[in-house]
Amino acid sequence: MRRRLLLLLPVLAFRPARAAEREGAALVMLERHDCPWCRRWLREVGEEGWNASDLGRRAPLRRVDVARGLPPDLGFIAHWRFTPTFVLVREGREVGRIIGYQGALFFWQQAEALLARLPPDTPEEEERK
Repeated sequence: MRRRLLLLLPVLAFRPARAAEREGAALVMLERHDCPWCRRWLREVGEEGWNASDLGRRAPLRRVDVARGLPPDLGFIAHWRFTPTFVLVREGREVGRIIGYQGALFFWQQAEALLARLPPDTPEEEERK
């Protein structure tokens, strides 16, 4: 019995982190190392630029190299074909996506429209709508 508890301890310790991750929103970037549009996005917007923005604070970037396959917790993301594809996820579900990258201005406009689908974080945000 004691041995089983010791084996389950790492699993039980891991669960709250996964639950917390599912509650928040994230922008998942499906990318490939050889994708020129992915590299262009990284140059023009970038992970730091995204995460420092208001939108990035609501949905931090999570980069996934599709050549390695999707992680098990993102198995619900289906029917993607092009890189980069940006998938907004919340509570273990897809909210929406941006397929491809056509430049910084267009990306920011699409990202703003995409994150508008999320419920407001605070009562003040809800009053502004």
